[in-house]
Amino acid sequence: MLTRRDLLGGTGLALTSRPALAAGLPMLSHPKASQAAQRLYRYLWSLYGRQTLTGQQEQNFRHDGGGHELAYLERTTGRQPALLGFDYLDPRDNSAVNARAIAWSRAGGVVSVCWHWGAPDLGPGYDNAKKDFDLEAALRPGTPQHGVMMRDIDEVARLLVQLRDANVPVLWRPLHEFSGDWFWWGKHGAERFKALWALMHQRFCETHHLDNLIWVLGWAGQNVDAAWYPGRALVDIAGADLYASDHGPLSSIFAAVKAIVGDSVPICLHENGPVPDPDLLGPAADWVWFMTWHTGWLTDPAQNPPDLLRRYFASDRYVTKDELPAWLQTRSGRRG
Repeated sequence: MLTRRDLLGGTGLALTSRPALAAGLPMLSHPKASQAAQRLYRYLWSLYGRQTLTGQQEQNFRHDGGGHELAYLERTTGRQPALLGFDYLDPRDNSAVNARAIAWSRAGGVVSVCWHWGAPDLGPGYDNAKKDFDLEAALRPGTPQHGVMMRDIDEVARLLVQLRDANVPVLWRPLHEFSGDWFWWGKHGAERFKALWALMHQRFCETHHLDNLIWVLGWAGQNVDAAWYPGRALVDIAGADLYASDHGPLSSIFAAVKAIVGDSVPICLHENGPVPDPDLLGPAADWVWFMTWHTGWLTDPAQNPPDLLRRYFASDRYVTKDELPAWLQTRSGRRG
């Protein structure tokens, strides 16, 4: 039987006094979430309001493998981020993406996965994700649009099943920046977006038994609107992104998300350009993690000067991979 310490991931940290935890341990939206997902979620809650995970998105548009951003951070800061972001962008690369995600989890890191979902009737790819798709028709069973949409959902579910079977808990952030108008899932209004989110959640949890997912909702920072919120029953972590021009804390974006979700879920800066100055974080901007976007967003010294990166990654506020608890390292064999 799991002890209270086990459920907290063996961190030895007391639960915070946030209202969501006052009645007991925090619960994931999947009622039968895996032990690995529950332990990671409770670890994130134990950090929330005290520290922030460092995060980095890997590029996914080159076919020579990943690791470019990690190598740059190691050279520049001597450290690796706690969280590494992956993207199901190109079917030719998805097997390699899963292999890297599993390796990262085996090495003790936290895995995040997004999906730049090309319009299902056009095909995969970032450019197709920005083209329109008849979501109203797709939400009606029996239509051609519904058929191709469900085909894509089931294909990505099969990729996530591979991570589930490898015992990898995933910070799953689908349909990101939904409240903007640049991706097709944000072009048809809040009600259709919420219907699509609910459909995916149900399909993944009930049909594909994906119990390893922590569902991350990411607003576009220019439009953090409560009308788009699917509700706590379908969301585990909420956040937003804004590619700011400086290293400020983005307090106004944090406040906008918190006004919607309160203390019911941790709040993340789910994408960023310049890394926020850790000395400026606190109650007004208690991001549970940040995740810098790939390539030039990280490596351009005008975005993130190397001396600032070194100082920031060494701060007490920020948690790097070497500071994560050892139990996060997943192992092959029986799933927990």
